[in-house]
Amino acid sequence: MQFNFDSTEPLYLQVAEQIEEAIFLNSFEEGAQVPSTTEISKQFHINPATVLKGMNILVTAGFLEKKRGLGMFVSTGAHRKIRDKRQTEFYQDYVINLVNEAQKLTLSEQAIIEMVKRGFEAHETD
Repeated sequence: MQFNFDSTEPLYLQVAEQIEEAIFLNSFEEGAQVPSTTEISKQFHINPATVLKGMNILVTAGFLEKKRGLGMFVSTGAHRKIRDKRQTEFYQDYVINLVNEAQKLTLSEQAIIEMVKRGFEAHETD
């Protein structure tokens, strides 16, 4: 985990994003225990309450579950939930903006599809 202490983004959100990313990339598999708030706070010199606030965001989202006396664990289905969330965000953040800009440029749907294909082909040769 890496935190940007100079960022305008609050640390608790950075904690939530870092753990979510680790779950998405299977660094923390479903059913696995994640590091405790104490471990994270000591390792990264962050207030334990800040770490807990970030983790609680993930509990509310259904990505983590608290097991009393044991700690926090990755919820069953968390990877799928995160993928679904990110696909929705991708649509809202990128596709809608792409379509809006394409309409301003009077690009057809087919022209956009061809550009996307060209982008995939260029990425494959990297």
